[in-house]
Formats: sequence, structure tokens, C-alpha cells
Amino acid sequence: MADNAADEAKGSMTLAEHFGELRKRLVRSALALIICTIAVWNQFSDIFSIIRSPYDSVQGVGTSAILALTGVTSGFSIQLRVSLSAAFVLSSPIWIYQLWRFISPGLKQNERKWAYVFTAVAVPLFASGVVLAYHVMPRMLDILFQFTPSDVENVTSVESYLSFFLHLTLFFGIGFLLPLVLVTLNFAGILSGESLKSAWRWLILGSFVFGAVATPNGDPLAMTFVALPMIALSFMAVGIALVNDRRRRRAFEAI
Repeated sequence: MADNAADEAKGSMTLAEHFGELRKRLVRSALALIICTIAVWNQFSDIFSIIRSPYDSVQGVGTSAILALTGVTSGFSIQLRVSLSAAFVLSSPIWIYQLWRFISPGLKQNERKWAYVFTAVAVPLFASGVVLAYHVMPRMLDILFQFTPSDVENVTSVESYLSFFLHLTLFFGIGFLLPLVLVTLNFAGILSGESLKSAWRWLILGSFVFGAVATPNGDPLAMTFVALPMIALSFMAVGIALVNDRRRRRAFEAI
């Protein structure tokens, strides 16, 4: 009840109060991240085994490359980064919910109940993007390693591979949330369904640009494989926005 009452007052918040609300949501998200990091710290070996699996699968088809640590403190920094990244994924229901609670004052009271729906949809979308990146990665690594000259041994630092892995998976995960952001802007009354519908060409172009950026090896098949789910999700967002616009129109006419 207190949270709902606070939400009612947010519409008239000052700029300082908005920053205070943002700080509160960030602190809660950070606490969730810290707790999850502690929880997964001792599971580093199992998590890292999953992370290096795409790399190992490429070695199994004839590519010769070696993973190596390159510094005294590298072992600790790798475990810290892996634990933080795993905690970021594990705590996604919490920080996604906190994100919604921060933007929910832009919605009407009867629309704020969608906070749990938003979270329930966002978490699987984020996870789907991460899983898709994980399955695309062996193909990308195979293509990239083919550029290694025949008389050169490819010694890849663990830090370099981990950065590649995390950037790709988290980029996909956050990218899959973008259609949900469009729906959220529509529910907040910022973006109409008709505006999204008229911009369908840009949605398709943006999906292919996303695919091109996410698959830097230039493989058109991999780019299309990434772009198609984004297009499908974007068009679903347009459909939901149009339905919501009609619902709002009927509610307004009934007054």
C-alpha cells in the first residue's frame, strides 16, 4: 500500500525527488546484484565451463587455438567478472521490475498492475536473447578463427574471449528487450500504435542493423538468423500497441 501511495505522488515530483526515486531503484538493483554475486561465487568452475563450451566446440572441428591467462591477477579478475555477469542474469527479474517501477508513474493507476506482467515477459525475452547468442557463437568463432594464418598459433587470452562472450550475450539479451520498451512507451502514452505501424520499414531495417552489429563476421545467414526474431518481436509490439490504442479510445468514448 505504501508503494502504491508513493506512486500516486510521483506525478508531481520535483527533479530532485525523481533523482531520489532513481537512486532508490538503483540501490535495490545493486543489492540484488551483490547478493546474487555472493551466491554464484563458489559456482565459478561450473559457470566458466558453460562459458568456454562454444570455444571448445570450435576446437573439436579442427580449429587450433589456445585459451591462456596473461597476468598475475587475471585469475581473480576473471572469476569476479564471470560471477558479476552470472549475477546480472540471475537478478534480472529484480532489476527489470525496479526499472518498471521507476517508469510506472507515467501510467494510469489501473495500468500499473501490469508491472508483474512486464517483468514476467521481460525476463524470458532477456534470457532468450542470451540463449540465442550462445547458440550463434560457435559459428561466429569458427569463421573468425579461419582468418588465422597457417603458420601462426592463435593464443587467445581468457580476458579477450570473456569480453567477446559477455558483450555478445548481454547485447542480445538487452536487444530482445527493445520491443518491450516500445510497448512500455505506448502504455505510457508517449508512442502511439499508428506511429509504430507507419515506421515498420525502420523496424525491419533496425533489426537487420542489429543483426549486422551482433554478427561482426559478416555472415549474411547469421545476420538474418538474428534479425528475424527481432522483426517478429517488433511486429508483436506494434500489434499490442494498436490493441492498446483501441482499448484507450473505447474507454475515452465511454466517459
